[in-house]
Amino acid sequence: MNNYSQYPPSIITRNANDISANSGNLYRSVAIVSKRARQIAANLKEELNNKLAEFASTVDNLEEVFENREQIEISRFYERLPKPTSIAMEEFLEGQLTWHAPGSDTEYHGF
Repeated sequence: MNNYSQYPPSIITRNANDISANSGNLYRSVAIVSKRARQIAANLKEELNNKLAEFASTVDNLEEVFENREQIEISRFYERLPKPTSIAMEEFLEGQLTWHAPGSDTEYHGF
């Protein structure tokens, strides 16, 4: 499991110049961050589904369905994590992302 809880969960105002400095273009930076955010969201969803699958019951009868404390705690943990866009933006600004420019064989890194 990734340690995404290290990133701030709240919304932070960002300087557009800081965002565009990494790639040279604000719109390219936003595209890079959005692609990474989609990757993070997919990874988190897969992780959560795998953990919740352990508690899945094959019973369809409503009387036999019960609350599972562990399942609720797992769900709450994932709800408290920062949003994928916040995580991706932090990774981008910290220079942890690598990307390729379209039509180029050059690989770009953060700062």
